[in-house]
Amino acid sequence: MDADYSVVDPETIEAERFPESGNLHRKLTDALGCTEMRVNTVTLEPGEETTPHAHERQEEVYVALDGGSVEVDGESYDVAPGGVVRIGPEPTRSVRNESDDAAQTWVMFGAPPLGTVDDFGEYTVPDDGRE
Repeated sequence: MDADYSVVDPETIEAERFPESGNLHRKLTDALGCTEMRVNTVTLEPGEETTPHAHERQEEVYVALDGGSVEVDGESYDVAPGGVVRIGPEPTRSVRNESDDAAQTWVMFGAPPLGTVDDFGEYTVPDDGRE
């Protein structure tokens, strides 16, 4: 990529399913030309949640476009539409859609860009799925 900027419509990026949970996500890192962070979107249907996980050396920032709930080390927090959550590398985290009627999309930023785009920055799943 030659420019120091990029504009991407996430809908133009093919949605894939996470292997563990089957949740739909879009990998935006390459499309945006990011070199210092990973960027993904995750869309959760009512009742869905992401697989609880941690990152060995990567912190994340989540933006709840439609609101939702985040669980960090077993504690659940409601996040308003447009709300922002920062999580350091070690805590186990998951986002969920506890609504009954609407999909919720999260934009997720991870830095530094460790591992590969395909392994989501040294993504680890605790043995029991939760700590």
